[in-house]
Amino acid sequence: MRSFVTSTFALALALAPAAAIAQTTAQQPPAGQPPAGQPPAAAQPAPPAAPKLTFTTPAGLLLVQVKGDQAAVFEEMMAKIKTGLAASDKPDLKQEAAGIKVYKASEGMGGNALYVLVVDPAVSTGEYSFLDALAKTMTPEQQRDPATSELYKKYLGAYAPDGKALGLNKLNLTPVGGGL
Repeated sequence: MRSFVTSTFALALALAPAAAIAQTTAQQPPAGQPPAGQPPAAAQPAPPAAPKLTFTTPAGLLLVQVKGDQAAVFEEMMAKIKTGLAASDKPDLKQEAAGIKVYKASEGMGGNALYVLVVDPAVSTGEYSFLDALAKTMTPEQQRDPATSELYKKYLGAYAPDGKALGLNKLNLTPVGGGL
């Protein structure tokens, strides 16, 4: 009896890959055709991109270094973002705008201007990457406009130390004991 069980088990083990392949093949439609009941891939909308910069806690803090001579450019960008988010017809974007407070530190950082953005409350699905947040406030026509590309270059050039978002630090904040 033991040899029968062993040989049956060995046979089942040997046939398992073939059964799995047959089952997978039976479930897959022919190449280029969607599964039954689904529209073609071209008709399906692309899922929205996940936010690049989010907070995982109720509040957050961004420390942003901006080239000393580009402070006005950064402040212009922040004003456009806050205004655009606040004017949106989407409640989550309005909530995002309401929670952002922008401060400029009196003390610079290595010759750069230092901005402190307090995000409270933070929207868990919010986009706090500045240029991506700005894009959410624009119409598709505005996004395609060549002037927008120039605007993005201008804003990106304001970051210290070399025009990349390297001067950005994020802190996730959780309130503790009585708010002290």
